[in-house]
Amino acid sequence: MADRSGPQSEKLIARAVWMLILAAIVAATSWRLGLNSRQVLSVSVFVLLILGTLFFWSFRLALAFLGLAALLICNVLDIPKFVESSSLEVILFLVGMMIVVGALRDLGLFTWIIQLIISLPGLTGRRFVVITAVTSALLACVVDEVTSILIVAVLIFHVCDTLKLNPTPYLIISVMATNIGSSGTMLGNPVGIFIGTKAGLTFEDFLIWAFPIMLVCLVVTIAVVMAYYHREIARFEEKLRERRERELGLGPRVKIAYGRGIAVLAGTVGLVAIHHRLEQLLGLSVNTVLLMAPLISAGLIMIWRRDRARHYVEDEVDWWTLLFFLLLFSVVGTLEHTQVTNKVAEGCVAHFGRSVTILTPVIVGITAVGSAFVDNVVFVAAFVPVVKSLAASGLNATPLWWALLFGACYGGNITMIGSTANIVALGMLERRYHRHIHFLDWLKVGLLVGVITCVVSAGCLLLLSRWMPKTSVEHTTHVISFQGPEVTLPVSVENSAFGTQHKAPGDSL
Repeated sequence: MADRSGPQSEKLIARAVWMLILAAIVAATSWRLGLNSRQVLSVSVFVLLILGTLFFWSFRLALAFLGLAALLICNVLDIPKFVESSSLEVILFLVGMMIVVGALRDLGLFTWIIQLIISLPGLTGRRFVVITAVTSALLACVVDEVTSILIVAVLIFHVCDTLKLNPTPYLIISVMATNIGSSGTMLGNPVGIFIGTKAGLTFEDFLIWAFPIMLVCLVVTIAVVMAYYHREIARFEEKLRERRERELGLGPRVKIAYGRGIAVLAGTVGLVAIHHRLEQLLGLSVNTVLLMAPLISAGLIMIWRRDRARHYVEDEVDWWTLLFFLLLFSVVGTLEHTQVTNKVAEGCVAHFGRSVTILTPVIVGITAVGSAFVDNVVFVAAFVPVVKSLAASGLNATPLWWALLFGACYGGNITMIGSTANIVALGMLERRYHRHIHFLDWLKVGLLVGVITCVVSAGCLLLLSRWMPKTSVEHTTHVISFQGPEVTLPVSVENSAFGTQHKAPGDSL
């Protein structure tokens, strides 16, 4: 035991040293670029948080605690600003959805979906790939990416065990379709609800703009993976044909009472879908009903299934991840509070100009590369204030909000650590079959799918950008200089679901 722990400790120490060195380099560079001490400290803490998630994944929450404490002690962040930046409405939304998903699992809805697929007549290898990919994407749209891959992975393992096939290619296909599908609605990925609340986008906006682009990218993804894994798919069809010749199916059909599960899911998604109309009818702030819909469903579920209520709250809600998100949002809010994000926006304009045609693919590319190696929520949280600053300058930032969404979701396909769904799927594969996927094996297909879908989504955004309305953001007056003479430009006043959050007047870059 001592022999193993020694090298492990040395690795941890080496990573910690490298993390501190990189953070020091960033701090020194920030100082040389003209940032003041409060800005340098906020940037350093944020960079440490990014590096911590990359080098010390299991310690990311501890590092977030320490980083937030440092910001508060050094008076870079105060308690009111911490509460304002923590995006509690997003956290509550995710809590409600996790409870709803736990109830759907209890009610047998996901088991019914698996039974429905394995009993389909005329199933072939190609049809199996298409069905699992489409199912993964649509489930990600209505529940979330992790739940989607948990359900479809069980289906893939069952079918591949029956046919005595290696499940790895089909699992990778499903994961990639899940990441694609998570961009279709606000429900699929935490970045979707975060972007939606910050940009003032509604569920209907996602259905109009994001969902069609997601479908196009899903079709492209299915075509790419079917060509890449054509030998494996041919082997699937051969094994399935042999089994049918012996008059054997893929498994017994089990009758499941799925009606209550469908009713719960339809009620929750339906309330989310009409939230904008209800808000207009009742005179409520933007996204109030959207953010409360999962809590309403969760509350009713806990009354209905009161014997399982404590289980849903304690075991189905991923408090570890949600607490990390809350602290992360607060740290990123410090970047906005200290005007660092405005400087980044100024730099973007200086290097890429004010053309949406250029900024859209740039944001897709940057967030995709970042999300391939670090949790996409980290990069989205960092870029949201930057896009808000660009919108405040009078630019139609709607395509940029969608660029942020697609880059974050599709970049997750590039590497095996690019999204939570990837990590969950790999963990399931390792526990069940004791198989490991090598980084380069994933990268070969992941880079292909990631690059192609990012290019397709950026192209679709550029084609549709002329018809995209500006997001509903109020403005006030502020003086911002973009590498030139001072001009008076509007600065955003964010409409959140819990009131209007004003920027501090008179702040300068």
